[in-house]
Amino acid sequence: MDFQPISPFEPVSANSIPEGKQWIAQIKWDGVRILTYYDGKKTRLFNRKKNERTHHYPELLHISSYCTAKSVILDGELIALGSDGKPSFHEVMRRDALRRMDRIEQVQNIVPITYMIFDVIFYNGSWVNQEPLAKRLQLLSEMIQPSKQIQLVSSYEDSQGVYTAIKEQEMEGIIVKDQNSPYLMNGKNDRWQKVKNYKDLFAVVGGVTLRGGLVNSLLLGLYNEQGQFYYIGHAGTGKLTQNDWRNLTEKIQGGMIIAERPFINLPERNKEAIWVVPKLSIKVKFMEWTRSKTLRQPSIQAFMDLSPTDCTFDQIE
Repeated sequence: MDFQPISPFEPVSANSIPEGKQWIAQIKWDGVRILTYYDGKKTRLFNRKKNERTHHYPELLHISSYCTAKSVILDGELIALGSDGKPSFHEVMRRDALRRMDRIEQVQNIVPITYMIFDVIFYNGSWVNQEPLAKRLQLLSEMIQPSKQIQLVSSYEDSQGVYTAIKEQEMEGIIVKDQNSPYLMNGKNDRWQKVKNYKDLFAVVGGVTLRGGLVNSLLLGLYNEQGQFYYIGHAGTGKLTQNDWRNLTEKIQGGMIIAERPFINLPERNKEAIWVVPKLSIKVKFMEWTRSKTLRQPSIQAFMDLSPTDCTFDQIE
């Protein structure tokens, strides 16, 4: 059996929580989506973009230690905790963005991860994606043996209560799911809805500013349908450490600086800006869009292994 990676079911954005007995809520963890493929012989891991991550997370490869299925495809999210004890996207990206696999054992100890499993798509030789969610969740409860590194995502009938709780904890949001829904591969529909506590998107760095010789702010942009690169704001706060800023400064000074601004529109702080080749992608959290189509209070979460051309205005729903 040779599994080909799939594009996972994605929820649509919603501003309100749907009502009805068929709906359940699950916490939206601030992590990395990972699908686990086990054909009975070997285990492989892929992210939502179908990029392989098998060697990044060796903790998950001995699947018989936590799953009794003879063959299976699992869907879930990998999380790592920050110093405040909450899931931190910046921390998990320290694992996911690793390029030197000879360092994986060292980084394993520094950044432990937990796999939050929330769905099953294939089970013991058969596709189960057309089965209702309620049945798939029952299957998961029978086959998964939770541990410190493996957890089943809990489901709650009181969606509003869960959302209130995650807002109080300043967590990312919830996913509300129709218990009768099949698993829709390669697409999205409103039988899965995400209700977020804050907004975020993936953007591209098109310029920087310096303070004391170090980068201290990023000028960010998105691409439109015509491939034009628009400035959307600058960010200098967030999860980056002093060491991250130093490494970024070295990377930019190592050949990324260009003479002409890459943005089609004129950014604020343009007199202070150093323009760079737009090839670094980041995840940024923000409060809202302003009338001038820039981000209000953007906060840098992590650098991403993402093609700049994927950072488009289509993210805005």
